[in-house]
Order: sequence, then structure tokens, then C-alpha cells
Amino acid sequence: MPILPMRILLVDDEQELTNPLSHLLHQEGYQIDVAADGHRGASLAIEHVYDLYILDWVLPGKNGIEICRSLRSTGNTKPVLFLTAQDTLDDRVRGLDAGADDYLVKPFELRELLARIRALLRRGQGSELINNKLTAADISLDPDSQLVYRSGKTIELSEKETQLLAYLITNSGRLVTHQQIHDQLWGDSGEPPSSNVLAALMRLLRRKLSIEGMPELIYTVYGKGYQFGSP
Repeated sequence: MPILPMRILLVDDEQELTNPLSHLLHQEGYQIDVAADGHRGASLAIEHVYDLYILDWVLPGKNGIEICRSLRSTGNTKPVLFLTAQDTLDDRVRGLDAGADDYLVKPFELRELLARIRALLRRGQGSELINNKLTAADISLDPDSQLVYRSGKTIELSEKETQLLAYLITNSGRLVTHQQIHDQLWGDSGEPPSSNVLAALMRLLRRKLSIEGMPELIYTVYGKGYQFGSP
């Protein structure tokens, strides 16, 4: 069964924003649908399941507030991020009252938007921090001691294996690309390692986490990256 990337709906009528943003999100490994008006955005929100909704406040047809209220009225709890030029306290309160999770005022830096997106997608992804341990699925990782616990078994990891597993757990359920992993593990080291280094590290980590009769935890998205958790 193929592993699908996280899916985002972007509803905004400013093409000079949606074109570079959708291209950037594709590069980051997300699947993105774009609508230029509120009616189309509302229709897509009904037709498909999304992991995140990015809504402009002022739109032709339905506005972002109406779309957000409609999502919440149907029990949809997926995160909603508003992009808007509305910057008064009353406007922010209206957006949050409608069910929005976050709020970004135009103009903004794309890297700030990416950070907000990553933070929102991590919420409810099935990983949490308990007593300084990262837990997800049926494992618990203690980054300080470089130990992982699974099915009553204690597994020792190297420093890099610990960093890799921690990154996968905190992004549980979503595709992480090869480039994202390289940036996370070797971003400050100057010369990046070859792709074979990451593949070998991933193979070692999988071998250590493998327990007979237990499901696999790390899945390969061929040509793109990896995903932690059941596909």
C-alpha cells in the first residue's frame, strides 16, 4: 500500500503568492491543491481529506471565515491556518472563534509560513513527549540515554540513529524527504554526506527496531524519502 504525503488545501486568490508557495510546498514533499475562490475551496474541502487548510480571509465567493466554520460544523478538526491582511485584535479573535488554529499576517516570509505549517502538522500526528521521552506507535525513545524501548526490549542506538529516529517520530505520519533529513542531521557540518550514508543509517535503524511479529515502523517512499508509522 503506497504511503501518501501530507495533503494541504490552499485557498487564496493572489496568484503571485499561490504559485511560488505551491511550488515550495511540492519541493518540501507535500501534496497541495489550490483554489482561487471560496466556492471552489469549499467544494474541494468536501470532496477530499486534507491534513491542513490554508485559507485567505478575503476571497471571491465564500470567505475564509465561512469555509472554516463549515469545516468545524461537520466535525473536521484538522488544523486551519489563516493568511490575511486583517491585523486588528478583533479580526484575530474572529478568526480564532471561527475555529482557526493559527494566523499569519501578510506580507510574510515563506520560511516563516513553512515553520507554521510544520508545527500545525505535528499536532495530533501521534507523537508526544512524556518524561523527556518521545513516544509514538509502540515505541518510546529516550534521546538523552540513546535508548529506545519496544515490546519490553531495550535497544541501544548510536548518536546519529537517535537523531534520525527522533526526527522521524516528531514528524510521525508525514513524508520526510531525503533533503530534509540531510538538513536535520548534517545541516551544520559543512560538506553533506553521500546518499549512501543515509541509506546505510536507515538500514541499521530499521534492523535494530525490527522485532519478529511486530509491524514495521519506517516505510520508504521511493524516490522521495521516508515515513514513520503505519501507511
